[in-house]
Amino acid sequence: MAISNLQKARYSYNPKLPGMLRNGISEICVKDGAPTESVADQEKIKALFPNTYGKNEITFQKGANTSAPKKQVVGVILSGGQAPGGHNVICGLYDALKATDKDNVLLGFKGGPSGLIDDDYIEMTDDFIDQYRNTGGFDIIGSGRTKLETTAQFEVVVEVAKKHGLTAIVIIGGDDSNTNAAVLAEYMAAHNTGVQVIGCPKTIDGDLKNEDIETSFGFDTATKTYSEVIGNIERDANSAKKYWHFIKVMGRSASHVALECALQTQPNICLIGEEVAAKKQSLSEIADQIADSVEARGNRGDNFGVAIIPEGIVEFVPEFSKLIAEINELLAGEKTAEFNALPTWADKYAFIEKGLTKESMAVFAILPVGIQQQLFLERDPHGNVQVSLIESEKLFAELVKNKLAERKAAGTYKGKFSTLTHFFGYEGRCAFPSNFDSDYCYSLGYNAFMLIQYGFTGYLSKVSNLSAPAEEWVAGGMPITKMMNIERRNGEDKPVIRKALVELDGAPFKFFEANRAKWAVETCFLYPGAIQYYGPAEVCDATTKTLALEHQK
Repeated sequence: MAISNLQKARYSYNPKLPGMLRNGISEICVKDGAPTESVADQEKIKALFPNTYGKNEITFQKGANTSAPKKQVVGVILSGGQAPGGHNVICGLYDALKATDKDNVLLGFKGGPSGLIDDDYIEMTDDFIDQYRNTGGFDIIGSGRTKLETTAQFEVVVEVAKKHGLTAIVIIGGDDSNTNAAVLAEYMAAHNTGVQVIGCPKTIDGDLKNEDIETSFGFDTATKTYSEVIGNIERDANSAKKYWHFIKVMGRSASHVALECALQTQPNICLIGEEVAAKKQSLSEIADQIADSVEARGNRGDNFGVAIIPEGIVEFVPEFSKLIAEINELLAGEKTAEFNALPTWADKYAFIEKGLTKESMAVFAILPVGIQQQLFLERDPHGNVQVSLIESEKLFAELVKNKLAERKAAGTYKGKFSTLTHFFGYEGRCAFPSNFDSDYCYSLGYNAFMLIQYGFTGYLSKVSNLSAPAEEWVAGGMPITKMMNIERRNGEDKPVIRKALVELDGAPFKFFEANRAKWAVETCFLYPGAIQYYGPAEVCDATTKTLALEHQK
């Protein structure tokens, strides 16, 4: 297999571990913290997890290792979408296993959770692992989105575990995947299988975080990758001086990626979905907000700019959410076939007009025709609108264009408005991980083995104090149930990890809020450039702006 020079160089990078994990595994002991409870619905969560609920948080520190020695056979899976650094989690887990006992075994189950069910695996070796150190992607064993949640699935996993003599399973994934890890851990404990289950926090969306999990892995690299390209576009905009760029970035349920990219690049506009929801802003009000910036800049001769839009923005707009709910009801059951049989868009439009409330029809009517039609194309498996397919960057470009036409007619706007639209998503999911993500992920994997060695199950591998140098990071673990609440999913109450939204009273948003009025009118662009792997630590090992502001460093 041909490899690039950067690949060769990254293979030899030696990730930094937290100080307490550098002493050698024989000199690491456990310090117990306080018992935990779930973030909400405590009695319901406790009833669902009687064997794994309420356990103590723990940290590792220097001291004699008191764990009972035994051969470990560990299975590992990658679950959900790719995030930079996943390979290093596996490398850290492998190195800790082998450093403890060269006879320990790591089995990588292929294609995500389905690999466990299908017993499709590879045994990790030094030569195999060394091909993936500090590289992006999940191609080491692949990933998948199968959910481990039914008793039938758990029974199969137990049989696979028995066949291989598994002592533990490590699930590397996001909030849904780690919810599944908690449920699997409870099942394993309830049936005395002796198999531990440990989770690792992954998602580039940044919404798997709380007071314990300061950031999910991959967020740093992905946002730096997007910010590089946004900075390039800003430089181009400032050079050509004739385009407004509307850029959609990842973030279906939260706006962390958009906010971090804004902090990195200082665009003229960045929409934050959580603020839109809190203020109950309409599509028209959001379009006016953007148009105000375009008008102010255009009237001073700056007919260019950059607007960042989170992927899930329209779901935060109350009137749009109501519209989606009505469309889902309008096309329920046999009505979808009736609608699809109508010969022209005019016929379909009349059908829609008859079926929507006056308020929702008013919202629908202001949408560009292309967006209107997108709402009635492919449905998800439950028959609902696939909101993630809506091209919100094009939606707002068109809405702003219409607003500016009204202002030009009224004589208040004297500029020119030409747009280009972009969506940055897959470009950031498999980038070479930054030094921060390389170090953080390796530490998460190494730390996951320490949790296994000390007999913990239903725990999330936790590394904190991440805004400090790696030497000062703190390694430990927390029960996954601490992050859970009950939510309604497909008509049933389900225990799930609560998604972390952008905190409007948090330091990162407050910094953005204090500066955005100036950014909206003036050209304050920052050009962060490409991720740096070699050079001064303040350049190469820097954390995200979000983490730095949260910890005021």
